[in-house]
Amino acid sequence: MTSSDLQAHRATLARLSGNILLVGAGKMGTAILEGWLRLDLPPSRVLVLEPNPSMELGALATRGLVLNPQRPPDQPVLAAVVAVKPQSAPEVMPQVVRFVGDQTVIVSIMAGRTIGFLENSLPQAAIVRAMPNMPASIGRGITVAVPNARVLPAQRDLVDRLLAAIGSVEWTSDESLLDAVTALSGSGPAYVFLLSECMARAGTAAGLPVALAERLAIATVAGAGELLGRSGIDAATLRQGVTSPGGTTAAALEVLMSERGLQPLLTEAIAAATRRSRQLAE
Repeated sequence: MTSSDLQAHRATLARLSGNILLVGAGKMGTAILEGWLRLDLPPSRVLVLEPNPSMELGALATRGLVLNPQRPPDQPVLAAVVAVKPQSAPEVMPQVVRFVGDQTVIVSIMAGRTIGFLENSLPQAAIVRAMPNMPASIGRGITVAVPNARVLPAQRDLVDRLLAAIGSVEWTSDESLLDAVTALSGSGPAYVFLLSECMARAGTAAGLPVALAERLAIATVAGAGELLGRSGIDAATLRQGVTSPGGTTAAALEVLMSERGLQPLLTEAIAAATRRSRQLAE
């Protein structure tokens, strides 16, 4: 996000004329809330439905955040972000309905819960289905969002700014892509963490002390990811830049890029996650 984008998001949220409802304040819901507050969304503009609020959430209530309101506020709810586990949806959606007005756009980050499912509970509502990922907790996530036909340009702009509080946002009109999005970026941080684990174990097997191997693996994965994100150079070109012909990196890549190497394993893994995401929608 550029500094001008950041200022535009901050200005929009700071001047918001209505309220934002957050339904569910678990890890992802809390990450989203923290992102809004970093962009100067006034706590008094936030309503939170959370049956088991954390101490931090309780502290925010003393700053004006409205925790578990019993009735809709006088000013309209402009967006309702549903951040609960998908299996909780049937009991949660009736609670959301009472806060929905003519101006409200629903934003669901529930994995596997389709726009069609949401429209059954809210047949006339503007709905955006979105899939963020775990780096949202440090403002470095990426979210893919899909609007239904009732989302107006101003509502899409508001949702874009709300989601940009936790990282980059990509929009698509093809909801069927979200299963693969879930498999790639939604679950993807776990694959990167596993890579770090495996590198550390391999370093230990090569003779390094365990603690040193872990530190080297973490720093290497984090540093390489930062370089990839900042440089503007594609991954293949960066990889080639590290690889000297006949050198140590080339020897390792010969194994990793073989027919039984990393690419076929990841292709199989992401296909399995995609299938599971489709099953959750059934």
